Amino acid sequence: MYLGIDGGGTKTAFVLLESDGTVLARSRQPSSDYYRLGVETVTRTLANGVHDVCRQAGIDPGQLDFTVVGMPGYGEVGADVPVLDAVPKSVLGSDRYLCVNDMVCGWAGSLCAADGINVVGGTGSMTYGEREGAGVRVGGWGEVFGDEGSGYWIATRGLNAFTRMSDGRLPRGPLHELLRERLGVRNDLDAIGLVLTDWQKERTRIAALSTTVADAAAAGDTVAAHILADAGAEFAEMVDATRVALGYPDGETIPVSYSGGVFRSEPVLAAFGRSLDELYDGYDLRVPAFEPDIGAALYAAKVSGSPLSDDALRRIPRR
Repeated sequence: MYLGIDGGGTKTAFVLLESDGTVLARSRQPSSDYYRLGVETVTRTLANGVHDVCRQAGIDPGQLDFTVVGMPGYGEVGADVPVLDAVPKSVLGSDRYLCVNDMVCGWAGSLCAADGINVVGGTGSMTYGEREGAGVRVGGWGEVFGDEGSGYWIATRGLNAFTRMSDGRLPRGPLHELLRERLGVRNDLDAIGLVLTDWQKERTRIAALSTTVADAAAAGDTVAAHILADAGAEFAEMVDATRVALGYPDGETIPVSYSGGVFRSEPVLAAFGRSLDELYDGYDLRVPAFEPDIGAALYAAKVSGSPLSDDALRRIPRR
């Protein structure tokens, strides 16, 4: 039995998977973002989730063969890694586990833990790929000087366009009125106090405005449409850098997939596909196979030396 844990900024997903592909239990718990919540809170979240899935399956945590714990921000502060690595042991009661950045869960779910590259487009953005046992990450530098193509990046570019439309530096398109409605402001300048003071520049709250940019594009706003197209192109550039870093030889077919809410936008996904084709003719863009929590469980099976068979993969419910 393999336990997959996909931590995130808004929720933590747990899934208990048997080697034949049977899903024994699932659980949803609050965020496990240790940057924001602290290690003690993350430990409680993991304990609650592990207890829940084990209760559902009628087992003890000691019966788990292997666990992969995906954590947002894992590995980004070197001094924190030993502390985070120790957390699951107190919950699982064994050392049969591996902590990884949650980007690995997205890759493993999208591509069934097989060689290839996955791009994450959520509040932030990054890619992760594996080839012949080597793993490479590109992007994920944070919203201050990175996270291109992400929900936050789309939203802040949309807000900038809103200010330009308000000033008359850009023609007013649907984006202007849609953002006014979403923000609930009567005076355009009130957006400053709302976002900077009331929201305290909160990252996920700002990133949620990316859906309004997508709505504006659907309503015919050309500026919003360009923002979404640029997001797709940024994702493709990250994938291409990952391809080079992994040492793929010219002419080799490379499976590529994606995860995260930004890819619910058809214009972003379409631009991503077009940009991939322009950069390298061997990309094989695939619809994600499974959710990241299933990916974590698949990776647990793989790193423990018992990857699931093709028959077992076919038994797992698809997303």
